[in-house]
Amino acid sequence: MYAQFSQHFPGIIVDEEARKLMFDSSKFEKELTAYSLMMQNPKAFTLNERYSAIYHQFLNEKLGDYTAIRGLLIEPVRFGFRVVDENNRPIIYNDDVKTILFDFIARKINAQYRELKEKNKDAFIWLDEPGLSWVFSGLSGYSDVQARKDYRSFLSGLESIRALHLCANVNLSYLLEMGVELLSFDAYQMKLMPRGYAASVAKFINSGGVICWGIVPTDSDNLNSHTPQSLVDLLIEYWKVVSQNTKMPLETIAEHALVAPARCCLKNIGQVGASDDIKPEKAAQVDLSVEEMLVEKTFKYLNESGFSYISCNSIQFSHN
Repeated sequence: MYAQFSQHFPGIIVDEEARKLMFDSSKFEKELTAYSLMMQNPKAFTLNERYSAIYHQFLNEKLGDYTAIRGLLIEPVRFGFRVVDENNRPIIYNDDVKTILFDFIARKINAQYRELKEKNKDAFIWLDEPGLSWVFSGLSGYSDVQARKDYRSFLSGLESIRALHLCANVNLSYLLEMGVELLSFDAYQMKLMPRGYAASVAKFINSGGVICWGIVPTDSDNLNSHTPQSLVDLLIEYWKVVSQNTKMPLETIAEHALVAPARCCLKNIGQVGASDDIKPEKAAQVDLSVEEMLVEKTFKYLNESGFSYISCNSIQFSHN
């Protein structure tokens, strides 16, 4: 992902043979003038086929009949921490580079959003930002206070719904106060909802925000230990904590909720084996890999009756 979205960023060197992405400060300074001229051309920020063949295959599909479609891009804090200069120093510590980086990625997001919106009027972009889980470390050198300030300015320049995805360890209150309208996070990892999060959740929902609860685990060990109903029960327990500590009706929480896989990546894929519903012989017939079998099972859980009917009626039934 780092190489994929680095196209045209000044100072970047992609070593395909060594599979490395590097940043060179002197190259950055030399390329700034050309970059400032390039900024006038919005097409320069689109993702071309050399950098992602699959994305362009996706754009060629018939996408207008779907309820919505989404893209996903790497975000500035994550990129800034992981990409280092010639002194092995993360570029997020260089204020000049950081300013360009936040603007650059905003332009990338807006360019992708315009492409997707042509295919489906309800398109949006997930901002994939595990870097926001790193800013609370005293060793990071880039604080949560600075990250919030930078992010609020960054989000104000986006044309799409401000939708943030984070599947690392979360500080939920912090994320809900970043200025996003749609938050996706790994809810499964919490195991229980801290009461301290309740007020932030209720405030976010009251402001019109939507929370995408990543409740179905994407690692085979945990997935195989659950049923769709046990995961529904876990999610509703989270909602009850919010409701009991804020007086927000469960129905209101549900009306502002989406459900999703817990993470955007797979773990322990070698342990998945054959699910109850996708037998090895069936996988062979449709050429499914082990990874694909796990993805299929995860999404099948989302379509099981428990998740399909998370609504006012099902919550009332659970209450009784």
